[in-house]
Amino acid sequence: MAVDAALGWLIRRFSRRILDFSEAPAGARLPDPAPGRLYMLYLHVPYCNVLCPFCSFHRVQFKQGPATRYFECLRREIETVADRGYRHDEVYFGGGTPTVLPEEIFETIELLRRRHPLGEVSIETNPDHLGKDAMDRLRDAGINRLSVGVQSFDDGLLREMERFDKYGSGADIRRRLKRVQGSFDTLNVDMIFNLPHQTEAMLRRDLDILVDEIGAEQVSFYPLMTASGTRKAMRKTMGDVSYANERRYYEIIAGRMLGAGYSRSSSWCFSRKDGMGDEYIVDRDEYVGLGSGAFSYLDGTLYASTFSLAQYRRLIGEGKTGTVFRQAMNERERMRYYLLMLLFGGSLDLAVAEEQFGGRFRRRLWPELAALQTIGAVKESEGRLTLTERGHYLWVMIMREFFSSVNCLREEMRQRVHDGHAMAQAA
Repeated sequence: MAVDAALGWLIRRFSRRILDFSEAPAGARLPDPAPGRLYMLYLHVPYCNVLCPFCSFHRVQFKQGPATRYFECLRREIETVADRGYRHDEVYFGGGTPTVLPEEIFETIELLRRRHPLGEVSIETNPDHLGKDAMDRLRDAGINRLSVGVQSFDDGLLREMERFDKYGSGADIRRRLKRVQGSFDTLNVDMIFNLPHQTEAMLRRDLDILVDEIGAEQVSFYPLMTASGTRKAMRKTMGDVSYANERRYYEIIAGRMLGAGYSRSSSWCFSRKDGMGDEYIVDRDEYVGLGSGAFSYLDGTLYASTFSLAQYRRLIGEGKTGTVFRQAMNERERMRYYLLMLLFGGSLDLAVAEEQFGGRFRRRLWPELAALQTIGAVKESEGRLTLTERGHYLWVMIMREFFSSVNCLREEMRQRVHDGHAMAQAA
């Protein structure tokens, strides 16, 4: 536990530093793309029919008119960045719930295919969007990976998360998942563990349903991640957050999934087949994020788009991007970020890392690498650093802390938008 606490403190300190964004000129251009390079593209769609109390992502209540105008702006931003020379071979639609307006998704994919050598297309959805006609159209549009936000099959927990009335019971969700199984190259089921009132029996039942009944191709088990604002909302319906059971629950999950023949795509993502990617970016050095509330990482700098939908529409209407914040990392921070993300995928090729950083990777990060080996988190073999079983849980904890810091940043940015609206109304 002392090691866990120390690692948690270190990652929070690192996160505060690299997420300490400064304001960029509104609508700032992204840096020029590297010649011939293909980039992963993330597109953020913030609209949801239900605003779950545990969710810290940038999301707003769905209304068709504003959402339609948002998609129009998103396509303009895609064109603006493509005109700069960026090319994408992989796209991920996240949110929010991107499938709130399927026709807009189809039009956006058509645009992407006209401008880019697109291969993989992933999209998030919710259980109430799993109708056969809708899923057939998504598949025919070329979507390879569908990720369904389930969180739990337990009706009591679904009620606490305020998902039962909108998305149905655990039994309803199971029937829908089985109906679309096999329709996509990868059907991923998103689950959450360590919910306040989740018991070991509930977790084991969820695992049995996923493995034995549904036969899910891929399952992502996220530890509960919060921010100060969501903790307050959660306390009213879900209860207080505790990490006392997190390690034990993760060990139960890993034991069941690995024992059933799954392998890890990342520390918290388990896949039946090789080559199934995780929705988190673990194997791409750089990526472009477009849409309100999206993040990009390019040439050692993190960029963030505005969380104000009104400002986003205005900037895109002026032919700019939605970028309003940026944070440049020094070389050591870039190395740490590289280590963080690549090891989340399970292993890191040391020769590639040395080439990436001019032969300085091991020399500059020797304290971190030595510490990870000392605590038994990693082992080195044949030129690769690989997470041990102990290391996988530690990395789940580290990434939970990192993404909780990102959630706090989202909260701060949303508050800036709220304060700005209040000041404008008072003026």
